[in-house]
Amino acid sequence: MKTETLLVELVTEELPPKALLRLSEAFAGSLFGALEKAGFLSAASRGKPFATPRRLAVEITEVRARSADAQVEVKLMPVSVAFDAAGAPSAALQKKLAARGIASFAAVPEGAWSRRVDGKSETLFLSETIPGKTLAEGVETALAEAVANLPIPKVMSYQLADGKTTVEFVRPAHRLVALHGGEVLTVSVLGLSAGRITSGHRFQGAPQIVLEHASEYAAKLGQAGQLIASFTERRAAIEAALLQTAAQQGGHLGERASYADLLDEVTALVEQPAVYAGQFEEAFLAVPQECLILTMRQNQKYFPLFDGQGKLQRRFLIVSNMRLADPGNIVRGNERVVRPRLADARFFFEQDRKTPLAARVERLASVVYHN
Repeated sequence: MKTETLLVELVTEELPPKALLRLSEAFAGSLFGALEKAGFLSAASRGKPFATPRRLAVEITEVRARSADAQVEVKLMPVSVAFDAAGAPSAALQKKLAARGIASFAAVPEGAWSRRVDGKSETLFLSETIPGKTLAEGVETALAEAVANLPIPKVMSYQLADGKTTVEFVRPAHRLVALHGGEVLTVSVLGLSAGRITSGHRFQGAPQIVLEHASEYAAKLGQAGQLIASFTERRAAIEAALLQTAAQQGGHLGERASYADLLDEVTALVEQPAVYAGQFEEAFLAVPQECLILTMRQNQKYFPLFDGQGKLQRRFLIVSNMRLADPGNIVRGNERVVRPRLADARFFFEQDRKTPLAARVERLASVVYHN
């Protein structure tokens, strides 16, 4: 049977950044596993997840249009119950066959039934062919299971366009794409019917992109959509740009383990990343660098730069979702926003310094338990 590439995509509102990678892996893994179990995949089939702030998708290669027919053997009843003394089919057997859509025992094809000892009695067995399912049926079932079983940190309830139907999902879903090769599958989920139209970057990409074939998904989103659909490829591109820009600024990012989680988070916040450098006043460097690093990474999602001795510099890197020829406004805006954050850090540090450590010793007497 001929196989084709399958693409399934959900276009949504902005997904929780800290959960995006986990949601993507669960969505792709669930669809792949369900279709594999249902017999639509081969040993050569491979799944590739895609995830951006506004989409979850998976591309699976070598997918059959229909699952294979299955041969099953059904245990009917003891032979002593199935036939009367004259060997004619009993009413109980006829009723059992009718329940399975068989008009009479005479309608059972030769060789489709057999008799053999099962336990203590001779039993009648029926061999049946279960027709395979269409891929649309398989994807419909697999997609419903995947959506229902996603590790959603907090479910959101929202109404569909009819104003009456309430749907629960991690974020409102706006589009569904389901393509097998160039064919649109008749599939629906979350009140959406599948099509071949997706959308690009919210500000810099085409609002509607027509997919002629499932295999052109990533390329078309990259060209017309102005975004990198793959989470891992986007993360690699961001890290490469960060390292290059850090070197151009005469600094480095520090140990990778110190910024790995932030790298994952900003990857989940942008679709078409661009890295820009900003700076803050040198006076803030009088504050312990741990305080400044914490507020830049945790609150602002910036990447602080260090010199060769690991000392904090007054420069930081911004990962933006806008790739512009002149990013001046973006840089100035971020420099303006970080200033009060650093001022707060300096204020609380100076407040702490007003009470010497020796003066705090007496207060330890009131501490009964500390962990």
